[in-house]
Amino acid sequence: MPQSRPQLGPRQLSTTSGDFDTANPPEVRRVLRTYGLTPPAVESYEVQAQRCLRLLAMKTTPIEKFQYLVHLKATNVHLFYRLLSENIKELTPLIYTPTVGEACVRWHEIFTQPEGMYLSYHDRGHLGEILNNWPHDVEITVLTDGSRILGLGDLGVNGMGIPVGKLALYTACAGIRPDATLPLTIDLGTGNKALRDDPLYMGARMPKVTPEQEKEFLDELMAALTAKWPNIVIQFEDFKNPFPALERYQNTYTMFNDDVQGTGAVIVGGFINAVRASGVPAKDHRAIFLGAGSAGVGVAKQIVEYFVKEGLTEEEARRKFWFVDSNGLVTLDRGDKLADHKVYFARDDNNGRQYQSLSRLIDFVKPTILMGLSTIGGAFNRDILTKMAALNDKPIIFPLSNPSSKSECTFEEAVRHTEGRCLFASGSPFPSMEFGGKFLTPGQGNNMYVFPGIGLGAILSKATSVTQDMIYASAESLSTSLNKQEVADGWLYPDIRRIREVSVVVTRGVIRAAQQNGVDRASELRNLPDDQLDVYIKERMYDPFDEKANVADEISQLLATASGTNGHVHGVAEKINGIVNGVDASHL
Repeated sequence: MPQSRPQLGPRQLSTTSGDFDTANPPEVRRVLRTYGLTPPAVESYEVQAQRCLRLLAMKTTPIEKFQYLVHLKATNVHLFYRLLSENIKELTPLIYTPTVGEACVRWHEIFTQPEGMYLSYHDRGHLGEILNNWPHDVEITVLTDGSRILGLGDLGVNGMGIPVGKLALYTACAGIRPDATLPLTIDLGTGNKALRDDPLYMGARMPKVTPEQEKEFLDELMAALTAKWPNIVIQFEDFKNPFPALERYQNTYTMFNDDVQGTGAVIVGGFINAVRASGVPAKDHRAIFLGAGSAGVGVAKQIVEYFVKEGLTEEEARRKFWFVDSNGLVTLDRGDKLADHKVYFARDDNNGRQYQSLSRLIDFVKPTILMGLSTIGGAFNRDILTKMAALNDKPIIFPLSNPSSKSECTFEEAVRHTEGRCLFASGSPFPSMEFGGKFLTPGQGNNMYVFPGIGLGAILSKATSVTQDMIYASAESLSTSLNKQEVADGWLYPDIRRIREVSVVVTRGVIRAAQQNGVDRASELRNLPDDQLDVYIKERMYDPFDEKANVADEISQLLATASGTNGHVHGVAEKINGIVNGVDASHL
């Protein structure tokens, strides 16, 4: 267990730090004692970005580009976020889906440096002590056990790529300071025997612990996290069965599960706009979901909430869904034992018939909506899509599985087989295309539209829990965040390049919901009108373009203080290094 070693300085979680930024002028370099350790030119951001993009272009595969960006983040965190903020559409697929899927599969092969914290099942009883090794105050953590990474299965500690990438997006999209984030992977064993047998695998070589053992471990961890950082927001990610932890902790801790709640919220946001664009009243929609896992059920339950707000009873709303899993239509009389989360949507009106063919089920249900959360690539084939086009003037087609290789159909397939009439959103990015003389842009139901705002809203409101109303508010706020041109072009989601603006709108909605639910502790925000609340949110968002000036100001103030007290420059430099390293050496 960790021992007290007072003779050692604090550990740094990066190979160097942002102190070595070539944008720093000579006077800053002198005080930081980095003068002479970098080439003498003082570079503008534009020059730095040009070099970064050239280096990136030299990498021939996505995983090589991923590794370069990881290195850049480790060595110059503010430059990394400046580059990401100005190239968010191009770089997000490289730091998160789909490239992060390959990075997780190969994590044990490409690991080069620490990123976040790993807590092992063998550490139980000492989790609080180990958390003390983290050198920064934490506002938000993303937590995974690696047991269901994207559509790739149980990857054990290799799943660390997900918290690392997710928190990079929290910073890029919502301005949560990088040093206030903690990527956290718990090693509870893995059911992946090939990984356990791989000599390079870095996790415990043991099978997955039992659900009861997992519960006891999580009980200790949740208490330890909150004891160390009382206002921490805890996001669960990629657990094979997310429901037990969500139900157990959601009213006790400030936590949510992005797979269930974030996915549901972002899809509801696009769904609201799709229903409006379809011209079909909410009460007349019928939805088939291919895939009845936790994500699919989480999405559907939030759409139920939308239907209820549109005037339906909960029972009427629930009956608008037909779920298909690997055994066919989910029914109460199918003969197998249904997982608990499937029972809510199980059908009892199938007249004893069991539908195992998606095509036949479409003939039976005549749906207006087709959702895919199955990870079965190509499941929405030409036959399926043409049926949807024959049934609907504007069929709603949402193939949501990630990564793109597991998407139920591509944007091009959906457009061509519905004669360009579909209202489309996918989980993975697809390119725009021309069809029928028009330039069409696909919607992407990417969780990054909502989870950054959920997290920031919970942080700024000092929420004691993340309520379902806060989750739904993120969806509703997202649906209102499109500008006039995006609405006129028929988009279901705003331009991802406006993600910081969108996150302000979502954050405001989440804060307002927290206030309405009485779970906010930041009472000073309650009387702010919306425009002033937006200003408050923006002022508290980390902006990597401001960091050069911020460091210079801190240095000027410390030098002035030292001068007034006959301090020495070396003493000041030590103080400054403490400040700057605390900001710049933070590593996701």
